[in-house]
Amino acid sequence: MSIAIPPGHHRGRGDTAAPQRRLPRLRVVAAVAATVALAGCATTTEGQGRSSLFNPNTVGGMAVVEGPSGVRPDAPEAEGTVDYTDKSEADELALLAVNDVVQYWEEHYTDPPFDGTFEPVENLASYDSTDPSGPRLCGQDLYDSPNAFFCPRADLIAWDRGELVPTGINYFGEASIAALLAHEYGHAVQTLGEIVDRSTPVIVREQQADCFAGSYIRWVAEGSSPRFQLNTSDGLNRVLAAAITIRDPVLTLDDRAMIEEGHGTALDRVAAFQTGFIDGVDVCARIDLEQIEASRGDLPMMLTPDESGTVPTGDAPITEKLVTTIIDALNQVFGPAQPPTITVQSPAPACPDVEATPPAAYCPATNTIAVDLPALQALGSTAGTEERVLVQGDNSAISVLTSRYTLALQHERGAPIDTVTAALRTACLTGVAQRKMVEPIQTPQGGSIVLTAGDLDEAVAGLLNNGIAASDVNGITVAAGFTRITAYRSGLINPDAEACYTRFP
Repeated sequence: MSIAIPPGHHRGRGDTAAPQRRLPRLRVVAAVAATVALAGCATTTEGQGRSSLFNPNTVGGMAVVEGPSGVRPDAPEAEGTVDYTDKSEADELALLAVNDVVQYWEEHYTDPPFDGTFEPVENLASYDSTDPSGPRLCGQDLYDSPNAFFCPRADLIAWDRGELVPTGINYFGEASIAALLAHEYGHAVQTLGEIVDRSTPVIVREQQADCFAGSYIRWVAEGSSPRFQLNTSDGLNRVLAAAITIRDPVLTLDDRAMIEEGHGTALDRVAAFQTGFIDGVDVCARIDLEQIEASRGDLPMMLTPDESGTVPTGDAPITEKLVTTIIDALNQVFGPAQPPTITVQSPAPACPDVEATPPAAYCPATNTIAVDLPALQALGSTAGTEERVLVQGDNSAISVLTSRYTLALQHERGAPIDTVTAALRTACLTGVAQRKMVEPIQTPQGGSIVLTAGDLDEAVAGLLNNGIAASDVNGITVAAGFTRITAYRSGLINPDAEACYTRFP
């Protein structure tokens, strides 16, 4: 988020050099022990649903259910040969996942959209990225490279049993390893089915593979897998969290090639996964660069130099002035007849019949948004895997503040704001507001605000992690992070507030 404060106030946080470029490897980091409690700040409920993809009780049309996730108690033994294996539990799980994905493709590989018939990948290999004397695979030295990959010229899928798989199991669950291998097998299917060639941009390959993984995970969630099971609340949330950790870093002009040759933002990856989960492999196989560019539209993809030529961080400090500037900008966007007032008073004024939802709460009785500034600052502090969170920054806080503002809009309209449908409507309107912030908004008070690269990833991670931006006036949200993100994306893609009221009546 970039913000210009009216004269007399400092602008943002100090500038810094461009972030270090990270190689686009599939890397799960031991990062989310605290966050994968998922929805730990907002309360979840099943609620009363409606029939559609936007039903609060559904995930892509499936019922939201609790229950076990991971390897089935009656799963068959893993079968097949893995080169260099140490026969560890990590290797056994990875092999079981490969067996499962092979069965999925035996059932779902068709011509069209793929050429020919399905043939399993011939070679499987395991390595330990913590061992400097490990094997070279596909011409690579894999020491200190926790990764999984498909190597076309060797018809090989390999994975790291030393760090990658154990970390994935520990923080995201056994099903996340199945999703990881489904992504890699997606690359093998691309090659076998001849839907990509040497000219195909990396982002197309990656979006298709994420999409194929989503279609496979749906098969598991539906109960079709004989080896894995997955609930569509916390279990699916954890699989999505794993996908977010392997997003591309925030790009600068020096990284412009990665817009087409990277793995994609968190929003890209989740969107592709959701497409596969909802629409299936035929739609996945048709993903191309034109479609990806249309989906991204005018969303910010890179941090660009300011007038001095330096690249800003993209983060602004969460101050009282920032809070008022955001509200002023939202007033510009939506033009309510009675704009809500803001208070940063501590403790917040009492509000009858409404539960407090720190770090920001809306009180319909007084049409006031109460902000716990220290708590909002903590939520908006820059953090990532090193701090054991998915991804966090100023828009983690700003998206939450925006969601409380949208409750005021709904209240003025006379719409209910204390239901799970209202929770998803709130996420949708937050998406609308954030899309409007893609272009700079000038306020009458002399401030301006604009979204920058990385901001949307922060919002998506927050929706999955705590769900506050997809909660009602009492902080009630829905259990499925998938559905929260779907609601937010619907407003982001189609920034029409009226459409949010239609989708979530």
